[in-house]
Amino acid sequence: MTTRDRLAEIDPELLFADGYDDCIIGIGAQWSKEGLVLYDRKKVVDKLMASGMELDEAEEFFEFNIQGAWVGEKTPMFVTRLEDIE
Repeated sequence: MTTRDRLAEIDPELLFADGYDDCIIGIGAQWSKEGLVLYDRKKVVDKLMASGMELDEAEEFFEFNIQGAWVGEKTPMFVTRLEDIE
């Protein structure tokens, strides 16, 4: 069973960033709000770089096209881990 399938069993209305299932770190929740799929920001940027982008290009693409894409109330969230903060 894939990560996406496992999470869809918990909440079939979760939304995903296509092509980045290997960057999922869990589901986030907050009182009175629906759960959201959480992605590791660094893993997403690293994956973009592995596809041939330079760091600055990958970060710009990520911020505008992935993190900046609003697809509704269950739009995924991207987490920056403490160890990745400079």
